[in-house]
Amino acid sequence: MSRSPERARWRGWFAARFDAMLRRARSDPDGVVRIGARQIYILPTRFGLVFGAVLLVMLLGSLNYQNNLGLLFTFFLAAVALLAMHHAWFNLLGLELQARPGAAVFAGEPARFTLSVRGRGRRARADLRLSGAEDAAAPLAVPGDEQRGCALAVTTRRRGWQPLGEVRVETCHPLGLFRAWCHTLPQAATLVYPAPAQRAPPPLGTGAGARAQPLGTGGGVEDYVGARDYRHGDSPRHLDWKAYARERGLLTKQFEGEQGRELWIEWAALATADPEARLTELARQLLDAAAAGARFGLRLPGVEEPLAAGEAQLQRCLTRLALFGQEGGDDH
Repeated sequence: MSRSPERARWRGWFAARFDAMLRRARSDPDGVVRIGARQIYILPTRFGLVFGAVLLVMLLGSLNYQNNLGLLFTFFLAAVALLAMHHAWFNLLGLELQARPGAAVFAGEPARFTLSVRGRGRRARADLRLSGAEDAAAPLAVPGDEQRGCALAVTTRRRGWQPLGEVRVETCHPLGLFRAWCHTLPQAATLVYPAPAQRAPPPLGTGAGARAQPLGTGGGVEDYVGARDYRHGDSPRHLDWKAYARERGLLTKQFEGEQGRELWIEWAALATADPEARLTELARQLLDAAAAGARFGLRLPGVEEPLAAGEAQLQRCLTRLALFGQEGGDDH
C-alpha cells in the first residue's frame, strides 16, 4: 500500500515530462496557428496495423512459394500504404487555424468558440477533425485556398477568463491506414460572469438610503405594462407562468412602477461572508434591476460603475463582477 503514492508520483512526473516534450503549434502575434512539419505526429491506425500484418503474411507466403506475382502485389500494396502515410502528413501541413471567442456566459454554462480552418495552396484538405478537451467538431473538408469553420464548447466552472485550451487537429485521410495529428494552442478566451444566485436581498435605492422594495412587486394592476421574452437570469417571480401554461413560451412580466428607479448595487450592503457567494448575489441584483428597467450602478471595493440603464450597463457591471480581484484580467 505504501508504494501506491510513490507510483502515482512517478507516473505524474513522467506524464508532465512527456507533455512538456510535445511539439505544439502556437499562435503567431496575429492570432493564427500555422501547422509546420515538425509539429505533426503520425502513427498507424488499428486498420493500418491489421493491413501491415496482412502484408507481412503475404510477403512470407510469396517468399516461401517463390511466387513472383504475389511479391509484386505485396510490394504494390506496401507502396500504396507509404503513399497514404505521406498524404495524411501533407493533409495537415500548412493548415492555418484561428479561434474566436463567443459571447460571455455565466459560470456553469458552456463557453463556445468558433474556429476557422484555412488550407494554403490549391490542395484540398479532407477529413479534418478538431477536438478540445471536452468537445469534438464534425469532420471538415476544406477546399484549396478556402476557409471553413466549426465550433467547440468548453464547460465553465468559475468566473473570469475561460481559455479555449489545447485543440487537436487530426486526420486519417486518405485510406484510414494512418492517423496524423497536431496539438495546437489557439489564443482565445471567453469572459465568464458569476452565476446569479436564486435570490438576493433588494438593493439600496438613491435618496434616503433605505432598502428598496423587491423588484417586480408592483403595488397594483395599473403597474403592469406587458411582457417580454425570457432572458437567462430573470427572477422566477417575474415569470408569466399562466402564459407558459397556455404554451405561449416563457415570458417575463414588466411593471411600469419599476421604470426610472435608481438603485445602487453595493458590495458593502450584503452580509454574506463568502466573497464568491456575495458576487453571485450581486449578479442577481444586477439582472433584476436591468429586467425592471431601472437605472443602476455598481460599487465594489476600489471600483464604481456610475448610474445608467440598459443592456450595455448590465454588461459593464457583470464584467466588473467577473474580473473582480483577478490580476491582469483586463488585459484580454
